[in-house]
Amino acid sequence: MTAEPKSMLREDALKDHVIVVTGGGTGLGRSMAKCFLRLGASVVITSRKQEVLDKAAADLAAETGGAVLAVACDVRKYLEVEQLVQRCVERFGKVDALVNNAAGNFISPTERLSSKAFEVIIDIVLMGSVNCTLAFGKHWIAKGETNKAVLNITTTYAWTGSGYVVPSACAKAGVLAMTRSLAVEWAKYGIRSNAIAPGPFPTKGAWDRLLPGELMERFSLAKRVPLQRMGEHHELADLAAYLVSPFSGYVNGEVVTIDGGEWLKGAGQFSQLEAVEPAMWDAIESMVRGVKGS
Repeated sequence: MTAEPKSMLREDALKDHVIVVTGGGTGLGRSMAKCFLRLGASVVITSRKQEVLDKAAADLAAETGGAVLAVACDVRKYLEVEQLVQRCVERFGKVDALVNNAAGNFISPTERLSSKAFEVIIDIVLMGSVNCTLAFGKHWIAKGETNKAVLNITTTYAWTGSGYVVPSACAKAGVLAMTRSLAVEWAKYGIRSNAIAPGPFPTKGAWDRLLPGELMERFSLAKRVPLQRMGEHHELADLAAYLVSPFSGYVNGEVVTIDGGEWLKGAGQFSQLEAVEPAMWDAIESMVRGVKGS
């Protein structure tokens, strides 16, 4: 069994920090939470499914020995997010950083989409990030707490756009704009705002829904990356840990791309789907609906 790579940061780099990770029960969110815990932080993970969170929290605590609070919260609903803030403060007394990681996405020709399809993705990705940032930001400002950090997970097509994932591209572009805008506006309150733009990082379930069946091989994203591989979770988690840590205290309003050079090689992560024949989209939609979420 291969040992897990060590973090670039020292083991106590996040000691006494409390970090909230939305979408923290699975995928990259869970990987970031685990990294934060190993570096000494207490972590709050949140998503809509309490049973998934409880299992993740138990596993993370056993793996790291750290303190993990699991709170079910629909980030699309502001009142639930306010309750999340209260639960965090009741348990840990404070929150030092927020990682807006919760997301949703699917591939489709835009003309096949309803306005509801746009609404679903924009509500999760953009409004979810807005709701969490507002709730935690208002709490910090009202309490006069400083040295806080908001880290948003966006995407490389947030600034280029991408065919076939237009709702996601619109939502992520909004998150990118919020990141840069609040970096200026809220700096006076001691709140830093940064973002990470990942390229392809495989996660169980998410990529099966995006590129189901044979599409994963036919449109292999690894082949688009100059480094000829997908990203590894610990690489993104290390970057996230740095950006929420005191060591990045002068980094504000920055968007760090971590994609092996993919977007430089060909902007628009899913634009290659132009090669899918029109008749194939019905079969693709059937396959996507047949893939259960993790």
